[in-house]
Amino acid sequence: MTGEELKDLLKIIQRTKCETQALELKSASVDCPKKLFDTLSSFSNQDDGGIIVFGINEESGYKECGVYDPHDLQKKVNEQCLQMEPIVRPLLTVVEKDEKFFVSAEIPGIDIIERPCFYRGKGRLKGSYTRIGDSDEPMTEYEVYSYEAFRRKYQDDIRPVHRATLRSLDQQKLGEYIDKLKAGKPHLSAIDEETIYELMSIKRNDEITLMAVMLFSPYPQAYFPQLCITAVVVPGTELGVEGSAGERFLDNQRIEGSIPEMLDAAIAFVRRNMRTKTIVNPETGKREDRTDYPITAVREAVLNSLVHRDYSIHTEGMPIQIVMFDDRIEIRNPGGIYGRIKVDQLGKVQPDTRNPVLATALEVLGVTENRYSGIPTIRKELKKNGLPEPLFEDQRGQFSVTFFNTNDNHPAKAELDDKASGLVEFCRTPRTRQEIADYLGLSSISYAIKDYIMPLVDKGMIKLTIPDKPRSPKQLYFSE
Repeated sequence: MTGEELKDLLKIIQRTKCETQALELKSASVDCPKKLFDTLSSFSNQDDGGIIVFGINEESGYKECGVYDPHDLQKKVNEQCLQMEPIVRPLLTVVEKDEKFFVSAEIPGIDIIERPCFYRGKGRLKGSYTRIGDSDEPMTEYEVYSYEAFRRKYQDDIRPVHRATLRSLDQQKLGEYIDKLKAGKPHLSAIDEETIYELMSIKRNDEITLMAVMLFSPYPQAYFPQLCITAVVVPGTELGVEGSAGERFLDNQRIEGSIPEMLDAAIAFVRRNMRTKTIVNPETGKREDRTDYPITAVREAVLNSLVHRDYSIHTEGMPIQIVMFDDRIEIRNPGGIYGRIKVDQLGKVQPDTRNPVLATALEVLGVTENRYSGIPTIRKELKKNGLPEPLFEDQRGQFSVTFFNTNDNHPAKAELDDKASGLVEFCRTPRTRQEIADYLGLSSISYAIKDYIMPLVDKGMIKLTIPDKPRSPKQLYFSE
């Protein structure tokens, strides 16, 4: 950051009078703040990093108090950065304004392989933080584990299940799988079955794996009661709404069994609870029956949740959820997006695979293609049926996909009209992307900006503080 850019940022701070997802304000008029560790950690753990500005007294109405000594302050900030793991390398800038000195520390986001960044004095579990709005929040044990699992390539899909034995598996299903494995593979066919069990991760160190249990056990929920699907139909558009007879659910099923069995049962549940309407195909002129949602898209979404959910001990008590509302269906699975991929890249770039052995086994069984075609298929099927784009959301430890059954029900169409005036008023004070997403009640920042804010920007109702750099992490949105 140049001196002029820091001066421009100081002007924005005086106009907005707030901290943001990527901006932390510190006074430092007497000494360097003693504990910057939480912010150093949270900024390092987000892709765009963040900026700490010293010389602003938030408690005195964001007064520009200046810093006590810019040279000593930089030295002490660096000392705290050296106590982080990995070490934080800030870019420090000093500027003078109205005979006062101000210092900014730009904290770069570190690569996902190195996360979480934490304060060594507290250790990885207690010293790791994440940025939520303008607050530094301790990472959950699961969030810390998720980074560790990706970095070390833990394979939770083939962790041992101590109570299971080879005899407890369905021998017919297992035999059919082995036959399919051997088909067209003469070298594999020459190996004895016990060796194949170890090679193909049915066993690991002579213990049955979770993958084998979830595919070949007659009842996997005997070992993992919550590795199932809970499916409900809600009378209305929100949970908690009661029907005319006081019922909370119109249908409610706990779906159990192996992964292929749960997939079939989940599709059957959705199929029987979907409405069917008759339309005239504009291309053929013929009358057609069309369900609320294309069943191919539903199958891909449920299959994705079963294949890509987190199977670690941290989430084995959490089922997949299918919730059918009047206007939409939501499918949620434990475990956020795995690896480097972001929500807006889904279906466009090849992702890391959380459960590669399980995915490959399902490919052998013919359940999935394992070619990363699921999300493109979902989009294609929804478009073919005249339905809006699906909504993908990556939350703290949970991923969800939502299908809307009419264009009128999609937030980008219906809710935008209702919330446009509220958004314009909300942005009388310049707002960050995160604040806008929080206001809308959305976990996907990119979705909030793309589908809510940018249409208002195009109409001139909302403006950007840095119009020539629309993707800047310092970008704010405001209305006049």
